[in-house]
Amino acid sequence: MTELPSPNLRPGEPPARAARRLLLVHAHPDDESINNGATMARYTAEGARVTLVTCTLGELGEVIPPELRHLTGAALGEHRRRELAAAMAELGVDDFRLLGGAGRYGDSGMMGLPDNDDPACFWRADVDEAAASLVEVILEVRPQVLVTYDDDGGYGHPDHIQAHRVAMRAAELAEDAGWRIPKVYWNRVPRSVAEAAFARLREELPGLPFAKSAVVPDVPGVVDDDRVTAEIDGGPAYTAAKAAAMRAHATQVEVAPGERYFALSNELAQPLFPTEYYELVRGEPAGKRETDLFAGTGDAAEVA
Repeated sequence: MTELPSPNLRPGEPPARAARRLLLVHAHPDDESINNGATMARYTAEGARVTLVTCTLGELGEVIPPELRHLTGAALGEHRRRELAAAMAELGVDDFRLLGGAGRYGDSGMMGLPDNDDPACFWRADVDEAAASLVEVILEVRPQVLVTYDDDGGYGHPDHIQAHRVAMRAAELAEDAGWRIPKVYWNRVPRSVAEAAFARLREELPGLPFAKSAVVPDVPGVVDDDRVTAEIDGGPAYTAAKAAAMRAHATQVEVAPGERYFALSNELAQPLFPTEYYELVRGEPAGKRETDLFAGTGDAAEVA
């Protein structure tokens, strides 16, 4: 593949050197590790440039450890920013950014709460304005692959829905500005995989530090198997990196020993998936079930 200069390079700057470039757009710190930690670790280790854009600092998240429950609002957001940096170190990712800069968009809280009405929250952001900030990243990085949520945000959280809207709109605007992202994926979990994992969880629950189990509908992005078009197998090394990254988000995630299960603030156990799944929603698939998100993107180029 011929390396092309970035449209917004300053004089004397070199173009991005990595042949493969992956961009992920997430709502809060920890979403990236839970959904895509193994994928990020694998591609970073293989030499790809992995760029993460997080849209809020998750200032309204519920804190798990009692000793940290004094953290709220801006203080929690700053703490979660440090957790994000620690998680990215575990995954080997050194390019991670906050949309529009730290504090530009606030956490919107769960759907239907008064927090949704705060004019500073991400849910209330102008989509085109937020997308313009993401376009700047796209034109700099020139990713061949974009990963984000589906139009329900995986499970209906307003910040996840808005992240989807902003990411998809930015892909459109970036094409108008000169860079077409060849492949766009949404995070998915095949229903059969989720059901089998929860069956194992129910058997193993007595030996876990969690009293109760979540259920399949609690997992974001579960769909019928035929909707899934790609899978990335983390294997032992990248699954371990994913678990370590999730542990770094200590205010939000508790990972059980053995790296097979975890819980959020609701204290309900759920599986930690070593293989991560995707649905291709833009671009041409390279086979019925891809094992490389970059397959078929070797001719990516700027739009004339």
